[in-house]
Parts: sequence; C-alpha cells; structure tokens
Amino acid sequence: DQFYMARVTPMRRQYLEIKSQYPDCILMFRMGDFYEMFDEDAETAARELDITLTARAHGKGQDKTPMAGVPHHAVDGYIQRLIEKGFHVAVCDQITEPTGRGIVEREVTRVMTPGTVVEPSLLDDSKPNYLMAILPVGDPETGRWTKAGLAFADISTGEFSATQFDGDDVGMLVFEELARVSPKEVIIPEQWYERGVTMPDGVHLSAVQDWTFEFIGAEQLLCDHFRVSTLDGYGLKGQTFAISAAGGVLQYLRTTQKNSLEQLVTIRAYSTASFMVLDQFTRRNLELVETIRTRKTRGSLLGILDRTVTPMGARLLRTWLNQPLLDLDRLNARLDAVEALASNEILRDEIANELKQVADIERLTNRIVLGKVGPRDLLALRDSLAVMPSLRTMIEDVGKLSAIYERLDPCEPVFDLISHAIQDEPPATVNNTGIIREGYSDVLDKILHDTQDARDWIGNLESHERRRTGIASIKVSFNKVFGYYIEVTKAHTDKVPEDYVRKQTLVNAERYITPELKEYETLVLNAEEEILAIERNLFADVCQLLAQHRDGLMKTARAIAHLDCFLSLADVAVREDYVRPVLTADNILHIQAGRHPVVEKLLEATTRYVSNDSVFDEGDRVHI
Repeated sequence: DQFYMARVTPMRRQYLEIKSQYPDCILMFRMGDFYEMFDEDAETAARELDITLTARAHGKGQDKTPMAGVPHHAVDGYIQRLIEKGFHVAVCDQITEPTGRGIVEREVTRVMTPGTVVEPSLLDDSKPNYLMAILPVGDPETGRWTKAGLAFADISTGEFSATQFDGDDVGMLVFEELARVSPKEVIIPEQWYERGVTMPDGVHLSAVQDWTFEFIGAEQLLCDHFRVSTLDGYGLKGQTFAISAAGGVLQYLRTTQKNSLEQLVTIRAYSTASFMVLDQFTRRNLELVETIRTRKTRGSLLGILDRTVTPMGARLLRTWLNQPLLDLDRLNARLDAVEALASNEILRDEIANELKQVADIERLTNRIVLGKVGPRDLLALRDSLAVMPSLRTMIEDVGKLSAIYERLDPCEPVFDLISHAIQDEPPATVNNTGIIREGYSDVLDKILHDTQDARDWIGNLESHERRRTGIASIKVSFNKVFGYYIEVTKAHTDKVPEDYVRKQTLVNAERYITPELKEYETLVLNAEEEILAIERNLFADVCQLLAQHRDGLMKTARAIAHLDCFLSLADVAVREDYVRPVLTADNILHIQAGRHPVVEKLLEATTRYVSNDSVFDEGDRVHI
C-alpha cells in the first residue's frame, strides 16, 4: 500500500513496481554482479536451486525480507534449472550505468519460459524447442471439444505452423498432434485450463487470458507482423481456429520476448492428412525417438538411424521420424538421394568431413536477427560458409542431389563481410575490445593509431625502469582496481627514485606510480572506453547487415540439414546391410528376410537375430 511504499527504500519501491507487472514469474533483479530474488521468489529459488536464503532490510523500521541471489555470469545455468521445472523467469537488467546519484534504472529485458528460450546454453541442439498453442472450441463446462485450433513455433529456428481440427474425435486428434510435435510448453485459454487439462510428461502447461485467442485480434496481429493485408497466401483462408491459435502464439511471444520477432518471417498452414498420424500410445510402443523405460534416444529407432553430424540434420531427422510421409513421389525422392550416397563410399566420406565443420547455421542466423550473438559466433558462421563451395563441387554431378545443390548458397557477401570486419581471435563477448579487424573502420583505426605511442611507452617502461633504478626485479603491471603501477619488493625500497609516488603497500612489496605513467594511463584508459563503445556499435552494424541475408542463410541451413539426413541414412544402410524398399499404393506388405532394426541391435552382443518373412495382402491383413 502507499504507506508501506513511502517507508521503504527507493530500490525496494522499484523492485515492487516491476514485480507487480510480472506476478506469475520469478523476478531476477540485477544488483551489481548478482541477480537477486526477494520474498516468495527468494524462498522458491532457494528451495529449487539449493542456494542460500538470507534476508535484507529495505527501510527504517521495516522487517527483513527473504533474499537469494546468483552470480550474473552463471545465471543461465540457474535459469535453465528453473524453466525445466516449469517456472517462468523474468530477467530484470540495469539499463543505465551507476552514477552514485539516485538508483540505477532497471527494466525486464526478457521473460523466459520453457518454450521461449533462444540461448544456446539452454537448448538441446538435436531437438526443436516448440511453443504450442491449443484453442479448444466447445463447452468448457462439459469439457467436450467440437473443433480446435493448433499452432506451434520455434523461435530459435523461425519455424511457425498452424492447423485446425473438427469432428467427433477432435480431442484425440489434438493430442495425437501434441504427441508428434512434443512441444516444451503449451498455452491454452484460462477457461479451459481451469477445467484441469493435463499434458504428457515433460510438457509445461501455461494459461493465458481468453482474449489472446480472439479471432479478429489474432488475425490483425498476424497480418501486421507479416506486413500483409490477408493471410490467404499462407494457406490460412477460412482457417478461423488455426489463425486464432497462431495469433495466441504470437501474442505470447510478444509478451515474453520484448522484441519484434523478426525471425518469424512466414507461417505454414498444414493438414495432418498429408502424413501418417500415429496416436501417442503407438508412438510410445514403437519407441520411435525414445525408449519407454529410460526416455532416452539410445535404444530407439532414432538412436539407430541418427548418424547426423550437424544439429540441423539431427533435428530434421527427428521430424521425419515423427511425421511419416504418405506421398510416394516425395518418399521415392528421398530414397533416390539416399541410394545415390549409399553407392559412393568415397563421396560419403568427403561430404562427412566437410559437414563436421558446419555449425548450427539455422539457430546462429536467428540469433543474429535477434542481436543475441557474440563475435565468435560470427566466426563460426564464416567457417561454416567456407565449406559450401567444396560441398557444391562434390555433389554437382549427382543428379539425385540436384535440389540440394541448387539451394546450397555459399552466401559470399556474408562470408566476405565477416572476414573483413571481425578479428580472427576476438573476445567471447562485446564487453572487451579486439573485435573489429584493422582496416574495417577509419575512425577506429585512427584512435588505435593515436594511442599506440602511449601503449608502446607503457610496454617499454619495465625494461627502462630496471635500467634506470638498477632494480632487476621491478615489474610494471595493471589491474582494474588500481590501474597501472610499478611494483618493487621491499628488499629494494631504498633504491626507489624520488619521482615514485606510493600507491599501495603489500606484505612483501610496494606499488608506485609516476606522474608520467599516470598521464599515459589516463590516455590509454580513456581510449579503451572509447574504443569499446565504437567496437560495440560497429559489431551491431555488422549484425544488422548480416540479418539482411537471413533468407539465403536459412535456405543453406535447410539444404545442409537434408544432405546430412540423406548421408546419415545412407551410412546406416551400408553399415547394417539394409535394402531399398519398393513402395506401391497397393494394399500389400511383403518383407523377405526382414530384421527389426532396434531388436537386432539389442541382441547383437549375445544372440544372433533370425530374419523372417512377413506377408500382408487383401485377404490376409491380420497376423499374430
């Protein structure tokens, strides 16, 4: 209340005002080198993260409030543990530098939930990270669904899809799709959440206000985002509930991400009729991507087939297994590509060696668009693009890989810009200088040149002072607290010149400064701040230029993913002596000397697998 707010410290008022905007989140409040949590958030964090719970007074006569904190440099690990448990975390950063006058301005820069993370340390390279919206249509009182809209997005890759269902089995169809997509987080209207909707293990359910899914607002939000007047071009004409669900996804992302979501450049309308729909029990029993007992990939069909070497390929292969095609032409096109690679061992080895040098171009590109990359990330992108010309040469004459060849864009402007702008060994973050290559910016080069004399003078000072004073052990060093200093052991303090001014006393040494060193120190440190500011701006400009090439980079990423999948399947086919199936539209399944790929590997160490025939046809379609 107002009386309480008047009696607490300004920082406590600031915290409470921000916390009131995020009541359902754990608020991590940046204070110097720590992110602090207070009140119930502190108690929750202490319990879930096993960190120390303390207390802090926030004003004269006020009771101490619970408090727990984590170091800012390790915050991602703590956030990961919280969101894995289903918590939402609001990260409140300092947006102005401390001046000693008044409190630092702070604001929430990101809200992190299980389905909305983009930080590499919080993501599994081999899996998509989907946020899904489900819009049931029916009677919340009885819980009966008559229609439903469904949409999902992965903001780390830019994937965005939507569909809708109707009929008597709507609920079953939705949960079959839920099992296939396997999102990290599902959002649903409050009125349905309160009915007690349950999710499979590992899927976090979040309630949002019902208006989030209103059709008119959702349609307008999507049109504004994609800068179009109608969504018909995305295949969403007449798809009222799909549009409402997609609008719900976008609204939720707008609320949590605090940015324009430029990585979401399109949306795909799809129908489950285009692929084989498997219910969650069938998926579980077939152990397609994880085993029943351990919930791990090892021991599943994916564990046998996945020999991909890039994160993009690993994610695509998982999608293929979860979404079996029904289109014979597309299936045979995939098999053609696998067969072309299976028949050429030398080519497979050459392609694999090149692909091992390719980073996650898909997620790197989207982090560039979001402005969430470091200098070394750009080098990883550059080095990945460096192998594209040789990959294109390798597959140029392989007719069955012509589609990949056409889409494998070397993105030369991106490669050239990074090579010209970024140092070969830059710091990990933009908080240190040494990012921008000499010759890229005349302004930066001039400042570096003007301060070089001062750097050289400081660099030569140690040898000069040893000669001048006769003290062979004299050292010139620097730290962030005291700046530059000359260190002399106490055994030689009697030889210290008169122009030395004592700066710090240690147990075995004295530290000094001279007027000349102080002058050069001021010149260098002021230049360091200016250089850092310029380099940060230049780096941001480089990222903006690179973001303009998003489409080309994403096209290349998808081509690499497909090539990696084909290579993986070809490698497995050769190693395990698999044969290419003949696919027909007839109601016949004829397997001669068949071997179960997973069971065979499980028995490999102890028992020989006995192959067997299976024949199903029109008159004999049920076997035990």
